[in-house]
Amino acid sequence: MTSEQQARAKQSGETTRPGEATWPTEATRPVGAVVAGPHGHPFHPMLVTVPIGAWVAALVFDIASHLVDDPAFLARGAMWLIAVGVLGALAAALVGFLDLLTIPRGTPAMRTALVHMSLNLLVTCAYAAGFFWRHADGTTGSVGAGKLALSAVSLAVLGVSGYLGGKLAYRYGVRVADEATRAEGYTRTRTGPDRA
Repeated sequence: MTSEQQARAKQSGETTRPGEATWPTEATRPVGAVVAGPHGHPFHPMLVTVPIGAWVAALVFDIASHLVDDPAFLARGAMWLIAVGVLGALAAALVGFLDLLTIPRGTPAMRTALVHMSLNLLVTCAYAAGFFWRHADGTTGSVGAGKLALSAVSLAVLGVSGYLGGKLAYRYGVRVADEATRAEGYTRTRTGPDRA
């Protein structure tokens, strides 16, 4: 990239990366820091741990309900873990949508983000339906095969979506610090406890 191209990129809010590519810094800046999290510390990755943990635990409870003599408490626990996961997913979706607004349109990052969002909405709807199905049927025995299968398939789709979320953060750098800020962590210092 020539010095003239670098100057234009700097004026337009883009930073240079290895090779000829430019990287828009607006994808690292929050739309609303109070809701989405400050620069370099987005809330979305923190919030997604709630539905992931709740839904994984619900599947464990589902399976365990087939291994004990009195499965009702596990079936009931799984149902409420699913509800907690749905509520957590809605909170994560809110701030995730704000992160989506920072991504430039027509880019691979935007296409990845739209698939990530669509899969998450599909999974959340599947779990909400699973909660109402369980609530309507009651939780007196072990979890039925259909309900267990719905949880397992939903969790697998969530895994695919999580992979795409990782790609957004770690490959495309959505809502992480810009290159110059990240470089600070790799600058050697002569003094201090981090000296190697």
